[in-house]
Amino acid sequence: MGTCAIYIDGGYLDKVLQHDYPQTRVDIGQLVGEMTASDTLLRAYYYHCMPYQSNPPTTVEQRRYASKRRFIDALSHIPRFQVRLGHLNFLGLTDTGQPIFQQKRVDMMLGVDMALLAVKQRVDRMALLTGDSDTIPAVEAVKPEGVVVTLWHGPLKGRSSPSRDLYQIVDERVEVDHAMITRTTRSDSN
Repeated sequence: MGTCAIYIDGGYLDKVLQHDYPQTRVDIGQLVGEMTASDTLLRAYYYHCMPYQSNPPTTVEQRRYASKRRFIDALSHIPRFQVRLGHLNFLGLTDTGQPIFQQKRVDMMLGVDMALLAVKQRVDRMALLTGDSDTIPAVEAVKPEGVVVTLWHGPLKGRSSPSRDLYQIVDERVEVDHAMITRTTRSDSN
């Protein structure tokens, strides 16, 4: 039993839910509880971007943005929880007319937050829910500081499987499986 920090890549969590557990809404507070296990939670971080809005925004974009704003505001009321927002860039359209977006700043914020807590020796463990290989330098930086890094990831054979290199470099791995999703699914009253 030690002190733990949780790092949730909201875009990756969205991908896991969309591809592997469709129509499921997770209670983020319960998810943090699962990821903390028997450790003491120092802080949980949630990284994401607000939805893109064109100029002027469409009605659909306005609704999507307002819904995400309510969600982000609700997260800020969870004890020991911090939301860190990046920026979503519109890059253009695919050949089929689908928009192409890119998150900016999210991976960098996550890596900086990991490194700061590690060098300050504030945590013994870090639980990282992501699949992105861009977090490898952060993992490589915190491990020599004595921090045990656990990767929480989607199914290895699914469309949300983590980067192979990231999977190999962490200390421990936990698959976000059906049982965990069932334990953390939001009820209609949430």
